Amino acid sequence: MRRGSLRSRLTLLVTVAVALAITVCAGMSWFIVQNQLIKQLDQTIQDPEESGDRDFLLSHCSPQGSSDEYAGMAMLLRADGSTCSLGAPIVWTEEDLALADHRREPICRDGVTRDGKPVRVVISNFSPGTAVLEAAPLYHTRRTLRNTAFALAAVAALGVFGAAWAGLAISRAGLRPVGDLTKAVEHIAQTEDLGTRIPVKGNDEIARLSSSFNAMTAALAGSRERQQQLVADAGHELRTPLTTLRTNIDLLLRSEQTGRSLDPGAKERLLVNVKAQFAELSTLVGDLLQLARGDADHEPHVELAFHEVVTAAVERARLRGAEVVTDLSPWYVVGAAASLERAVLNLIDNAAKFSPGSQVEVRLRGGRLTVRDHGPGLPEEDLPYVFERFWRSPSARGLPGSGLGLAIVAQAVAEAGGSVRLENARGGGAIATMDLPGTPDRRPTTRPYEGKNDDQENTSG
Repeated sequence: MRRGSLRSRLTLLVTVAVALAITVCAGMSWFIVQNQLIKQLDQTIQDPEESGDRDFLLSHCSPQGSSDEYAGMAMLLRADGSTCSLGAPIVWTEEDLALADHRREPICRDGVTRDGKPVRVVISNFSPGTAVLEAAPLYHTRRTLRNTAFALAAVAALGVFGAAWAGLAISRAGLRPVGDLTKAVEHIAQTEDLGTRIPVKGNDEIARLSSSFNAMTAALAGSRERQQQLVADAGHELRTPLTTLRTNIDLLLRSEQTGRSLDPGAKERLLVNVKAQFAELSTLVGDLLQLARGDADHEPHVELAFHEVVTAAVERARLRGAEVVTDLSPWYVVGAAASLERAVLNLIDNAAKFSPGSQVEVRLRGGRLTVRDHGPGLPEEDLPYVFERFWRSPSARGLPGSGLGLAIVAQAVAEAGGSVRLENARGGGAIATMDLPGTPDRRPTTRPYEGKNDDQENTSG
């Protein structure tokens, strides 16, 4: 019954709407027929061919009496209230009496005879001081109206029944795609099968809803797949430092438990290695949190001076020991300041890691930031994969890093509406290019960038 509730409501609404329309039309039709019949009856009563009744009344009626020799229904009404009738006497009113003294347009009204039979009466001024009341029975007219009412009621009932059937048929046909969509949603809720798809037919609202649903499930499936891949990759990356930590700590514990102390130099090397593994774990966890954060956790995008962001990132890189030279021109963008600074810092750290002892050149012109190193560069076959999570070039697997630094760069740049790429530079080394939409002129709402207060991440990848 829950599944049919929408269909039932639609059927009921269609039925009620059609029923109201039919009822209004039937009522109006009945009143039109009634008016036409009464109008026709009034015209029949006033037909000139019937005027002989008035001459007969004047020649045979006396002020005190009435004649029963004529079978018609007519009556003379004099100003003194005396009458002379042909047929059943008609009950007159004061308004009828007033018409006997004044010539006015005829009056048409419903009336009754003295024996209580309903009639249609037409009163007109016949001569000075005399009015004539002519009447016709309403029995046939009312019977016709009653039959018409029964016929209209029957037609209305059939119309309502037809409307209910049509509404049910329309709701079934119109809501069939909605039913398919409901079944698909229930199937996904029960089985968590995001591969379910709904056939899209046509280009109406239901088809658009089906297309949107398919796009939503595809996006959810892709998101779940990326989550699973992230968890798998993170588990793989965490396994190595955790294994090394456990091995070193077990060795230290065994030496303490057995009473055989390690050589001071060997013990110091173990502790240094443990510290390095903890630092690697901290970096990896921080990078994972940065990549896995939801849209609701993203910092707000504001108008800011990108060249100031680059300057802050360069200063942080120099504190880490990188030798950086800059050539920056003003450029103002809309983006997340901290994320963009971290992206620039990751590019500089990555360049410094692959070109130790060499300068890293950072240049900003017209919204294009380039970071170039003078290291060995990258094999051409590795370039398409450098921004993937946890991907490392075979030549870089012995270097420190989580393999997430460039993935964080790609995410931050995409959030700012820009693009980034990495390629080998002419003359040796690699060059990273970041393009961000913006303007070289300062905007009134541009905020000064003060830089980050902490320098705890090391997200080179």
